[in-house]
Amino acid sequence: MELIDQVSINALSKKDLLLILKALEYTHENTGLEDFIDLRNSIVKEICFLTETAEIDFINYLESNN
Repeated sequence: MELIDQVSINALSKKDLLLILKALEYTHENTGLEDFIDLRNSIVKEICFLTETAEIDFINYLESNN
């Protein structure tokens, strides 16, 4: 189980990360379950904090060249 602590998003491409975020948004919109949008927002918030990037800049970066 110690390997789970080392899981990261380093291996995810921009396209894959954007797809995950969009899937969470879509699922929230179609189910009304807040857990999905909360998870999406949590992921974005954490990545923006770690990269010192504004959310809009991060999303624009992911959407560029896709």
